[in-house]
Amino acid sequence: MDNTVTAFHEGERRAQVLAGVAAPSSTFIRSFMTEQHRTFFASLPYVVLGVLSPDGWPVATLATGVPGFLSSPDDITLHLAWYPPSGDPVAEALAPGSPMAILGIEFATRRRNRANGIVLANDTDGIRMRVRQSFGNCPKYIRTREPRSLLRLPGAVERYPALDAETRDVITSAGTFFVASCASSVVHGGMDVSHRGGPSGFVQVDGDVLTVPDYPGNRYFNTFGNFLENPRAGLLFINFENGDLLHLTGEASVSWSDAGRSFDVSVRNVIRRRSVLTLD
Repeated sequence: MDNTVTAFHEGERRAQVLAGVAAPSSTFIRSFMTEQHRTFFASLPYVVLGVLSPDGWPVATLATGVPGFLSSPDDITLHLAWYPPSGDPVAEALAPGSPMAILGIEFATRRRNRANGIVLANDTDGIRMRVRQSFGNCPKYIRTREPRSLLRLPGAVERYPALDAETRDVITSAGTFFVASCASSVVHGGMDVSHRGGPSGFVQVDGDVLTVPDYPGNRYFNTFGNFLENPRAGLLFINFENGDLLHLTGEASVSWSDAGRSFDVSVRNVIRRRSVLTLD
């Protein structure tokens, strides 16, 4: 069977057709991690996680630790020596058999690698994931920064059914955020967490609806393909100044026009975790 068919699910292939691009090569989408990717993951002090909550909503979070807290005992297994803190929305979504995606991103070098698969275990030894897909990404639209370790005391966990003024300010000033999505099936990947970047203000807010332009990238259309099958999104915004993390979930829709591609997210839930990020 053509590996392009097995590497991309139906939603991704539909998105590629709607975008008017030739079917991208799937040569670099592997069912295992290369030695280079394994070494890269092990060097990181932070990774972004995307998981599917028990009620079917994608959620995204940031996991941090001393480099080496993410390791790979073999080329199809990732071990994350990390435990979701109180209030983290991924805590209830890490049951064995659940889909999971990991984005390793190094802001200083603009390098990023992705993997997705299935949770094997979540216990006192940490989280283990069976890798189903592993691939690299181009460095476009990643803002360079040199993260430093900071000592912060975690603050309150706040929950809202809609955006407030402070949340809107964080979103409209952001040059970076992350989006988790999941297809209707995870046989050929399906769970994904992706980086989105651009100039400050590239995410527009109208009431409780976010509009995000789609800039040219690797043409895989993982996010758009997932939205075509399952129009639900989990977003993560990071306030690097004060260490707050914003977790949003909402209904997603995609737009294809001569002016360019974009997606909207109609926010249904907001979780703000104060001062939890120990990097700036």
